[in-house]
Amino acid sequence: MYYECDERARELGNYILEHKATVRQAAAVFKVSKSTVHKDVSQRLQNIDYELFLKVKEVLEENLRERHIRGGIATRHKYEQMKKAAR
Repeated sequence: MYYECDERARELGNYILEHKATVRQAAAVFKVSKSTVHKDVSQRLQNIDYELFLKVKEVLEENLRERHIRGGIATRHKYEQMKKAAR
């Protein structure tokens, strides 16, 4: 069982790194919860593959810094769609 968790942590880390994915995106692809993804890449991965952990940590920190920007874009898109629908 631990082997499966370790392997999943590596796969999640590689996926996040390759796709610059968010925790939410990775969770959807791997069909696990956001909590599982977060635990795998922030705790398990640190003990399994430290170099990969550091690279993934950078991506996740970048996502955190950009979160408010993505939220604003999503909100703008939502209201643009509502405006088009009202026509």
